[in-house]
Amino acid sequence: MAVVTVTGLTKAYGRRPPALVDVSLEFREGVTGLLGPNGAGKSTLLQCVLGLLRDFTGTATVLGLDARRDRLELRRRVGYMPEADALLPRMSGVASCRFLAQLSGLDRREALRRAHECLHYVGLTEHLYKSAEEYSTGMRQRLKLAQALVHDPDVLFLDEPVSGMDPQGREDFLALVRGLAREHGKHVVWSSHMLPDVQRVADGILVLQAGRVRGSFRLEDLRGATGRYDVEGEGDAAPFLEALARRGVQVEPEDAAHAVGDPTSFRFRRVVQPVGGAVGAVLEAAHATSTTLRSVTPVVERLEDVFHRLLDGGRSPTAGDAVSPAASPPPPPPLPPPTEAAR
Repeated sequence: MAVVTVTGLTKAYGRRPPALVDVSLEFREGVTGLLGPNGAGKSTLLQCVLGLLRDFTGTATVLGLDARRDRLELRRRVGYMPEADALLPRMSGVASCRFLAQLSGLDRREALRRAHECLHYVGLTEHLYKSAEEYSTGMRQRLKLAQALVHDPDVLFLDEPVSGMDPQGREDFLALVRGLAREHGKHVVWSSHMLPDVQRVADGILVLQAGRVRGSFRLEDLRGATGRYDVEGEGDAAPFLEALARRGVQVEPEDAAHAVGDPTSFRFRRVVQPVGGAVGAVLEAAHATSTTLRSVTPVVERLEDVFHRLLDGGRSPTAGDAVSPAASPPPPPPLPPPTEAAR
């Protein structure tokens, strides 16, 4: 089942050029990276899908719920972490989290319990009662994630979630999102222009530019898309290279190298066969020359290269395909309990 479905969505602000133009897409289970340069329309798309903006043409649904018609039920099923600070003045982290839980329909006792659980999960246990206005940038980002999680939604929409974080904070945040998807079964839409972060956490990618969809693909489609492989093995390299050449396999000369101090151990980078079938040819050549193979690994195309190619009008590895991971995540277990009793 598609988690998010958008069909023919166009959104304009007054007389200015449309922010979104005839956008149609599907996000499936897992973590989807919504990529695009600043001004591409990413935040506008999220706000339309969430029903925060309603004056658009076309349709948008989340888990089968219409973004305009089913707004109340939709807000029970989704969590939203906006790019801008969403802090309530003069309230502690736990108080603001509890308040938002109550707005989502939880009673006071359950809201307080969930606030403690989620703040503990995001690593703010020691700062529960500190005013959120005193939080550092990284702590504020964690608080926004806890607020988005507090009512236990099925889908999370994260808009530039690691903006302003230091390197260690970003690493920790990426681990949190991976855990939410893989261990707790949450579906995540991560909107960002930070490609390396998205590549590390996402299953699928969709690229926007100037309000239009430029392409969509799964991250696994980047593996082997170059038609190149890294080959490591043991044996006499010369006969092995000759056997590869007879089978139409090329090895880029500048990438061929022997291990230091061991002439029988070699590694060839970027073994290429334009027509395909490189792996089978490598295996045949190894068997014919009694070469022991350690590994044959596809060279992964960089997300940055695909991204810029799409913005320049090229095609993605599977352009037009729905964004989806290889497999659906397991059912969600409860979030881990807090280390101290809710007060």
